[in-house]
Amino acid sequence: MPRVKRGTVRAAKRRKLLKRAKGYFLTKSKLYQAAQEAVAKADNYAFSGRRRKKRDFRKLWVVRINAAARLHGLTYGQLINGMKIAAIELDRKSLAELAVNHPAAFGKVADEVKGAIAKAEPKKTAAAKAKNEKSIAKARQARTT
Repeated sequence: MPRVKRGTVRAAKRRKLLKRAKGYFLTKSKLYQAAQEAVAKADNYAFSGRRRKKRDFRKLWVVRINAAARLHGLTYGQLINGMKIAAIELDRKSLAELAVNHPAAFGKVADEVKGAIAKAEPKKTAAAKAKNEKSIAKARQARTT
């Protein structure tokens, strides 16, 4: 088998990797081995960061929606549940956008949700309401003693 020295190929490969490590601290941008490890670690962080970003944005949207919903007398959970009842199919991203930049439009959605919840509420029977009130009274009495 013929001998392969890889002169220009190896040099190009190393140059490419050192270019990716440009701006890294101390030897991580100068020495091949340290640069290789730093670039590999950076790739891992970038991969997990792309997934983390999705979680972070969803959290942000939920916080914004919850804050706006509470201004209209609803909690986040009530709003989302009411939207399902009212068959309003808005995702959290667009809901958060409405909450921040178009409060009047968000208010209309909240009013529609309140109406849908009110229509769904009468399904509870009088017996179920009485049982619920009884258990609440029992819990209050237990707390005071």
